[in-house]
Amino acid sequence: MESVVKILPLEKNDVKLCDGQVQKVDNLIHSTELTIKLMGEELTIPYRLYFDEPDIDNENNLTDRQKTILNCIFLRHHNGYLRERRLKKLINQDEKWIIPFTVQLLGEYVYEILEVLEEHINEKTIDDYHSFTEENPKYWQQTESRMISYWNEYYRRKFPKLKEYLGTALVKRIKKTNAQQQV
Repeated sequence: MESVVKILPLEKNDVKLCDGQVQKVDNLIHSTELTIKLMGEELTIPYRLYFDEPDIDNENNLTDRQKTILNCIFLRHHNGYLRERRLKKLINQDEKWIIPFTVQLLGEYVYEILEVLEEHINEKTIDDYHSFTEENPKYWQQTESRMISYWNEYYRRKFPKLKEYLGTALVKRIKKTNAQQQV
């Protein structure tokens, strides 16, 4: 983890926005945090990050595990395109500790991220998603509510019925696993 943090450009407080403009920020890590449990251990994850990606040469020098950690960190980035790109790098990863970072994306507004997330919530990972939601019922409910809220705000015209929305299908997939395991 130390090697990953070492390459993050935390000294630079100029943030390049999606539209190309540069904004100066006081804090590169948003003060809001997510507190969840993973296998009995309490974890705190920042809600949003504003620092740039590290130099590609530095990133290429990381081990595969360190690159996975870095990709998870950037799933909290303010730029949805960057979150989507980093999530794609995690598709074939099935480490349980990735799930607190990926499940948060289910309750966000970028539809294209849901399409990538759909590939991650698969037969190899579904039981781990189930375990995570069982261990964090309040957080899971908030995530599901957020997903519905974003559907209502941004996607209701495209998907008039909530059941037609991909976020709903992903939640249902995880819940179906929950129901199967309770029988």
